[in-house]
Amino acid sequence: MNEKPYRPAGSTAEGPFELVVTPESAGWSYSGLRVVELGGRTETITTGEAETLVLPLSGGCTVTVDGESFELAGRAGVFDAVTDFAYLPRDAEATITGTGRFALPSARCERRLPARYGPAGNVPAELRGADRCSRQVNNYCLPHTFEADQLLVCEVLTPGGNWSSYPPHKHDEAREGESELEEIYYFEVASGPGGPGMGYQRVYGTDERPVDVLAEVRTGDVVLIPHGWHGPSMAVPGYDLYYLNVMAGPGQDRAWLICDDPAHGWVRRTWESQQVDPRLPFGRSS
Repeated sequence: MNEKPYRPAGSTAEGPFELVVTPESAGWSYSGLRVVELGGRTETITTGEAETLVLPLSGGCTVTVDGESFELAGRAGVFDAVTDFAYLPRDAEATITGTGRFALPSARCERRLPARYGPAGNVPAELRGADRCSRQVNNYCLPHTFEADQLLVCEVLTPGGNWSSYPPHKHDEAREGESELEEIYYFEVASGPGGPGMGYQRVYGTDERPVDVLAEVRTGDVVLIPHGWHGPSMAVPGYDLYYLNVMAGPGQDRAWLICDDPAHGWVRRTWESQQVDPRLPFGRSS
């Protein structure tokens, strides 16, 4: 990799974008992410070789691409609701007009699929784990939820005091039961009475492919996962944790297959006798 896997907020800003991760800046081949904040203005983006989503983090917008316009209702914030989104094909120019913050996860790909609208009502919100490993996963662009060529996108919401991305797992080899995927973690952390919150992210490798990250993460930070075991993602007590996962790789079957660290995989079996955290799901009206 060209730089360290941990990228603090603001360190990758470029032009109108407050965050830019490209395959070149990450030192890999497929996964990318940009984040832009709009205050009612219009931003023109080009997708180049990468299929791209327009995914509201807060606010809503109008997306125009390939002669079509999509109205994204969006959401107040990442902890408030699942959002609708737009899919932009590779080799496209699009405009985004709105107010709020918008993530643009992307993946280099070969096929040019049609631009499409993704309704929030079609996004499965899945509760995983149990007890202090309970979390919510919103599956936007996965093989069973939305068609794409290479791009995989989901977001994970973890109540304060819980651990997610756990047991530690990896997806860096193309083999039976595992796929090879580059992954970006983009974080937002809920604030508390005293101000912005924090969380922690762990990544570790092997002797053959070392990587070693234990980072305090705050809103706007990014951690890159080129290979190795990643997890846990730790939501400290009092501060709910959000992260957007962007994945892509060389596999032709667009699969998300993981392998648990064998030292810790046994933890999954303990969930069978435990209850899901009653604070989930996020965004409930009562």
